[in-house]
Amino acid sequence: MTKWMLVLLSAAVLSAASPDPKTEKEVLAAMEAYKQALIKKDAAALSKILSDDLTYTHSSNLHQDKAAVLASLNGNTVAEAIDFKDLKIRVYGNTAVVNGDIDFRNNAAGKVSVSKLHVLHVLVKGPQGWQLVARQATRYPEPATEKK
Repeated sequence: MTKWMLVLLSAAVLSAASPDPKTEKEVLAAMEAYKQALIKKDAAALSKILSDDLTYTHSSNLHQDKAAVLASLNGNTVAEAIDFKDLKIRVYGNTAVVNGDIDFRNNAAGKVSVSKLHVLHVLVKGPQGWQLVARQATRYPEPATEKK
């Protein structure tokens, strides 16, 4: 019995480690749509991508739900660019876990800053397609500067 459990567990892990190309393409398309909606401040497009029960945590430890994320599009901060790097996708049935590095370039009242983040996204596939249900960002520390 234990032998069969190990075989089944191994099969599940292997299938999650490498999603089929079609599913991976769908998840990447959802991530791209999310990115473009943020950059364009397109609340209608972003609303389709965000799940109604979203948990969205910024690197500053600010926690937001869907309504707060959508409302923040009207703020003074503009996401000028979001560059995904080394995204890794794992799929478990109708749930996808996407993590990787992101360079997030903001323009807040004329002051441009770049945040280097490691972000974990969780998406669930439902009738609306792939939707973001959770996001957790961690800021990389600023490089140390030498004192002279």
